[in-house]
Amino acid sequence: MMINQIGGMNPLNDVQTSQRVEKKDTNMYGSDTVSISAEARELAEAFFLNEVAAQTPDVRSDLVAQVKEKINNPDYINAAVISSVADRFLDSIGL
Repeated sequence: MMINQIGGMNPLNDVQTSQRVEKKDTNMYGSDTVSISAEARELAEAFFLNEVAAQTPDVRSDLVAQVKEKINNPDYINAAVISSVADRFLDSIGL
């Protein structure tokens, strides 16, 4: 009786194992670097600002409520307030 290859001996196992070990060693000592272009940084900042703008309400309800209270108060509207509002309005349109 003849027994061949006890334990499944494969001559390539030694070569494959040594290559795997070598690959692991080179990765442990290497270092990765990442460089980000100025254009990518600008795009990232623009994206961030766009997200902040999307989450910010268009109307500041607290200020609107204050102005409504002042307008409803008859003592608030007088000649000085009307003159000041008119001056600011004319300045804003460039007159």
